[in-house]
Amino acid sequence: MIYPPAERRPVVDHLHGHAVPDPYRWLEDPDSPETRSWVAAQEELWRGHAATLPGRDRWRSRVAALTGAGSVGTPMWRGGGRFFLRRTASQEHAVLYRTGPDGVEETLIDPMELDPSGLTTLDHWQPDLDGRLVAYQLSRSGDERSELRVMDVATRRTVDGPIDRCRYAPVAWLPDGKAFFYVRSRQVRLHRLGTPAEDDALIMGEERSYGLGISYNGRWLTVSAMAGDGNDLWIADLSSSSPERPDLRVIQRGAGAVTAPAVGRDGRLYLLTTLGAPRGRLCVADPARPGPEHWIGLVGEDPEAVIGEFAIAGGELLVGWTRHAVSEISVHDLATGRRRGSVPLPGLGSAGGMTTRPEGGHEVWFTYTDSVTPAGVHRYDTRTGRTSPWSAAPGAVEVPELEARQLVFASADGTPVRMVVLARPGSGPRPTILYGYGGFGLSLTPSYSSYILPWVEAGGVFALAQLRGGGEKGAAWHRDGMLERKQNVFDDFAAAAEKLVADGWTTPERLGACGESNGGLLVGAALTQRPDLFAAAVCSAPLLDMVRYERSGLGPSWRSEYGSADDPEQLGWLLGYSPYHRVTGGVGYPATLLTTFGGDSRVDPMHARKMCAALQAATSGPRPILLRHEGDVGHGSRSAGRAVDLAADMLAFLAAHTGLEALEID
Repeated sequence: MIYPPAERRPVVDHLHGHAVPDPYRWLEDPDSPETRSWVAAQEELWRGHAATLPGRDRWRSRVAALTGAGSVGTPMWRGGGRFFLRRTASQEHAVLYRTGPDGVEETLIDPMELDPSGLTTLDHWQPDLDGRLVAYQLSRSGDERSELRVMDVATRRTVDGPIDRCRYAPVAWLPDGKAFFYVRSRQVRLHRLGTPAEDDALIMGEERSYGLGISYNGRWLTVSAMAGDGNDLWIADLSSSSPERPDLRVIQRGAGAVTAPAVGRDGRLYLLTTLGAPRGRLCVADPARPGPEHWIGLVGEDPEAVIGEFAIAGGELLVGWTRHAVSEISVHDLATGRRRGSVPLPGLGSAGGMTTRPEGGHEVWFTYTDSVTPAGVHRYDTRTGRTSPWSAAPGAVEVPELEARQLVFASADGTPVRMVVLARPGSGPRPTILYGYGGFGLSLTPSYSSYILPWVEAGGVFALAQLRGGGEKGAAWHRDGMLERKQNVFDDFAAAAEKLVADGWTTPERLGACGESNGGLLVGAALTQRPDLFAAAVCSAPLLDMVRYERSGLGPSWRSEYGSADDPEQLGWLLGYSPYHRVTGGVGYPATLLTTFGGDSRVDPMHARKMCAALQAATSGPRPILLRHEGDVGHGSRSAGRAVDLAADMLAFLAAHTGLEALEID
């Protein structure tokens, strides 16, 4: 394959005694004529290759059919009515609906009505405490730099906004519905309806990643801010201090633990925390004395399961857990925390997002999904102890039969790691996708996927590795895959690949690696450290230049996860695995598809551009190195049609280079 020319320039940074070459620095500028010309040539190269991929249309057809299951979210109850998201097979985006006390369903916000091009997304929404108003955030072309508006639910009129620079801002309404706390430009502010945003009171001026909470009656405000591998927390009693100047008292600061606070209807402060418990525990305290020295244990740490959330209903406490990445919900006495039983779940899958009525009641709603079950909403009744379906996914789909197996294997340092393998019955090596993430404490749990199912249906194997850096085993598991221990993640992934080969699931000639965002970093590390293990790789929206990742996108906010090149010791960690800097000439690299998105404001597409140029210049084998660039979309939400196109292209590429044929679609 003849690649577009990319000049290697003699750019070398001298950092803390390291000479760090960066020959493709010029590709960091997306607007330069040279970069534009190079990207256009790469896109032409990709389109030419894509047109030759066998079964590409069949992959797209099957992904689209399975995406037709749609989606539905848990209800948020306000003022006797409920707000919820739903997307049907015919809709490009999820739509926000409200069902009033009379049971009549009304459309509130349909992104396609606002922008028929499909480029506008609904990023976040929050009704006020009475359900009369809803604050909502829109962004365009995937940039996620949301504008916040307020809608009058009765009239559908916009009564406030837009307020810019509100990227996924949490909103905490005051009880009168005339003001709310929110985050703008990484600062906490108070906005009163009808006043200019520039006049908003500044509550927390330091630029950080904040979370906000408000009690059911609007009395207690909680503020969270990321801090290293934990968070700092404050609480204010708004009944005794002005909203413009809330008396914020410290709950925890510099504790190196993650704690989620909430004040219940009983007046107690509930604290879901990893402080002193890496897998998490639930404590209670008096909101007037919120410090850790006053916390009282309610539900203790489990030796295997990781605590995730809780809800209170009917005088009972429900606690959500994941045990080896499978969900369970336990039922406890609210006063003592003593376990009484468990909530029946539909299967071995993922349950979460528990919601209740703010005025109290005996019902709890939650979502449930597993590998063959589209996400739907279920209801648990504390009076009967029964779980029943509440709202199924709106679309009917036929899913393939498959088997799920959980494998345990040893990583390079002997640490036991788990992996879920999905496949149809059969034996012998098959084309396989190994997927991983391994970062930020996020867990890979069972879920319905219109990306995974077509692959398995066609006879392939799909494996999800639960690597260190994730949250499958709690805070300690996360810490063992971050900062100076980041290499553990890549070692776990390589060991997973070796396990799949050793157990006869696949061979290196039939194995593909796949990951997105931080998972793209994982795949970049895998293909540069162990190119012998993989025939193909898809590296989507990846971080790859770990020396300069802090200089763009949301990079500065990830220093607590990766470290900083400004620190001599931490630069050594980063250089040790930075994929861009480990590309070596004369190596036969796997067939690699790097995907980038023009509106991505989280991970700069420059990472993939520079890596693509480096790999194309270095590889000695016949397998292609390609760049798929897509404009007008970003890192996160996109229209269903664009998501289908991306998934189909990724599957077609991996199938072509691992030997899997797409099924004929009737």
